[in-house]
Amino acid sequence: MISVNQKAQRIIEEMIERSEELRIRVLKLPNGATVVDAGINVPGSLEAGIYFSKVCLGGFGTVTLSMEERLKVHVNVDYPLIPCMASQFAGWAIKVDKYFAMGSGPARALARVEKKLFEELGYEDRSEKAVLTLETRKLPDEKVANYIAEKCGVKPENLTLLVAPTASVVGSIQISARIVETGVHKLHEVGFDISRILSGSGSAPIAPVAKNDLEAMGKTNDCVLYGGRTMYFVDAEDSEIEKIIQDVPSCSSKDYGSPFLELFERYDKDFFKIDPKLFSPAEITVSNVKTGRVFHAGGLNEEVLAKSIGV
Repeated sequence: MISVNQKAQRIIEEMIERSEELRIRVLKLPNGATVVDAGINVPGSLEAGIYFSKVCLGGFGTVTLSMEERLKVHVNVDYPLIPCMASQFAGWAIKVDKYFAMGSGPARALARVEKKLFEELGYEDRSEKAVLTLETRKLPDEKVANYIAEKCGVKPENLTLLVAPTASVVGSIQISARIVETGVHKLHEVGFDISRILSGSGSAPIAPVAKNDLEAMGKTNDCVLYGGRTMYFVDAEDSEIEKIIQDVPSCSSKDYGSPFLELFERYDKDFFKIDPKLFSPAEITVSNVKTGRVFHAGGLNEEVLAKSIGV
């Protein structure tokens, strides 16, 4: 059994060992839980963003950066069903009293709070250690850690929480590094059997750090929606791909064409009023290894991207 938590734990241990050079801070809560601050009270770093993204993927796949016309992140994942959907997908909303954070990463496969999704994936991790990443501006306290540990079925001292706000270097990188996962999720939503995906590759620009988390949410989303490219190798019937390919890229949405923050404000800052079809990479290519055919849909939108991130 593949354990995303056990593989991620090795990455966390390396991060902690290199905490000073990564410009992150390691804290111990009274209950023994470990909190790694990667951008709230510390600057973080480009390499910390790579580590954070790898943890989100449960230790599977590669994450690299390159400077082209923009700084970009490149992600490659084999058999992405587990690392992308059972780990990286930000599907666990952590709510404890007034504390709120979006949780993603390996611990989701222990808690399995998203019961329907995990039943569909057919995956459950077994590990005495749990690792969860949190997108938030506030560090979790002992009560939050106890709640998460209980849901995961582990002792608090075996829990590690890796935290970064949206408006941070690490935040910008780890959100764009969800490019492959975003496409896998959309393929799942349009009815494609994602267990047929053998490998996925993707790239997306990395947003400059915004002055606040609201603006950062807009910029980081736009990097994927208007600047994200993906390619998937699948083993399926051509008819299965033809049926859904045009519904996958973000341009299939009625809300396509405006920077995300403009849409968010247009819908009275109600995230759930935005057309869910928008949340997808700008471009997708599917290579069917069974037949040799290649399918493509969507394309980059430099105009909207430049308007959003300023470069």
